[in-house]
Amino acid sequence: MNSVRCLGRDALTGEVSIIEFGPTIAAVQRRAVEPAETWLAPGFIDLQINGFAGVDYNDPRSLPEDILASIRNLFSTGVTRLFPTVITAAPEDMLLAVRNLAKAREMGPEGKAIAGIHLEGPYISAEDGPRGAHPARWVRPPDLDEFRRLQEAAGGLIRLVTLAPEWPQALAFIEALTAAGVTVAIGHTAADGARIAEAVRAGASLSTHLGNGAHPLLPRHPNYIWEQLAEDRLTAGFIVDGIHLPSCFLKVALRAKGLDRSFLVTDATAPANCQPGRYRLGQQEVELTADGRVVLAGQNRLAGSALRMDRGIENLMELAGLSLSQAVAMATVNPARAVQLPGRQRGLEAGELGDVVEFTLVGSPARLRVRRTWLAGALVYEA
Repeated sequence: MNSVRCLGRDALTGEVSIIEFGPTIAAVQRRAVEPAETWLAPGFIDLQINGFAGVDYNDPRSLPEDILASIRNLFSTGVTRLFPTVITAAPEDMLLAVRNLAKAREMGPEGKAIAGIHLEGPYISAEDGPRGAHPARWVRPPDLDEFRRLQEAAGGLIRLVTLAPEWPQALAFIEALTAAGVTVAIGHTAADGARIAEAVRAGASLSTHLGNGAHPLLPRHPNYIWEQLAEDRLTAGFIVDGIHLPSCFLKVALRAKGLDRSFLVTDATAPANCQPGRYRLGQQEVELTADGRVVLAGQNRLAGSALRMDRGIENLMELAGLSLSQAVAMATVNPARAVQLPGRQRGLEAGELGDVVEFTLVGSPARLRVRRTWLAGALVYEA
């Protein structure tokens, strides 16, 4: 593979740079000249994405070819690494879903963008509210034997598991997963503060889409959102689509958690990058409304989002008042560090993977326009 040379302003540091890269970044030269409004950043990372471009990663009927086609579409948003996310479903459906994702990873060059699988459930709260849009009939307690079957079907790709720590089996389950190198996140939970603290001591290190997957009404204090915000050992993901979280909560949550312990997720589902209409999320029908919300069909309950990662970066700047550097960090190095993703934790530096996105910023509020995307040095999208 021939090496690539790009000139632009590093979105993380603000420095004008010439980057030479192939599968990994070979050299970075800092320059004292102004580029033509071109920005460079590490490829974006999405740790929670249930589907995209009409393809549902939860549907056992989704072919590996379809999954790869959705990833090719995803490259247009600047994403180069993702954790396809499988939610609560029947055991056999979850097995087939993770097996299809593992096959997709091995089938085509774009498959290497699958950096892991995120298992969001089925070991979550069965209560209305915290359960979110997950189907109640398939919620179940943590089961190590079932997890091992899923991990075998996934070829070892499951790297992140979201669970509710209030289950009696949860602490031993967390300890076993973290000992095996799997990151554990707290989410879709109704746990009290003591149980959350116990889960952290057992090894849980993330909070899944903090502020969502919760009761509509909570005590002022204490509650499980405050408890996770206050726990400095938890890094938190946030869905920043302007729908899931109001600007006021987002600003306060980022200040409490700290930007270094926060990262952006889309929680995108199959309707993302599609026209309004009806789609699937596992065995459930969802609807993308004209105003951009994804809800369970015939209901008003949110069921993921239609967010793109490039729009999420824009929203972080507009809704949370972040700088470009801060917003890009939440979409690149922060999620990489949260799950210890090799080759992606230091930004545009020599030795890191050659995942690069070239973009421009247009207008006010700023709109991010992806021009080119490289995955491990290979050009996978050009506007």
